[in-house]
Amino acid sequence: MLKEFKKFALKGNMIDLAVGMIIGTAFNKLVSSLVNDMFMPLLGLLTGKIDFAKLYIALDGNKYESLAEAEELGVACFKYGSFIAGLIDFVIMAFVVFLFVKWMNKLRDLGKKEEEAAPAAPTIKVCPFCKSEIAIDATRCPHCTSEQPTAE
Repeated sequence: MLKEFKKFALKGNMIDLAVGMIIGTAFNKLVSSLVNDMFMPLLGLLTGKIDFAKLYIALDGNKYESLAEAEELGVACFKYGSFIAGLIDFVIMAFVVFLFVKWMNKLRDLGKKEEEAAPAAPTIKVCPFCKSEIAIDATRCPHCTSEQPTAE
């Protein structure tokens, strides 16, 4: 069983998955920072300096000075502001991933167009005497034995 696990764990796909997870985690931190540190303050300015992370409803019906105070007292809270912030985080993350995938597809398509645009160098030529196909660098036709003109 240990040999099977080692074989499975060292396959290329497993390593690619691990690298993808590490990069995805770092990418998530980057986008979360973008949302929390840049977009949410701007959105707060547009909405009258509302800090979405502080929006909540205490489920015991009482009013509290802050979310931190309610949580300190052990009150169950409906944190709809955190949900709104998470939703905005998701939408921005999805949009950034969409732009990234679109950019990668564009690069891939550009590479394909370059491959299609550059014709392959010819590897054969036609003997001017017997009209047989021969290698491009041949100096004599193997069919009619005529000497081939050199390209100058």
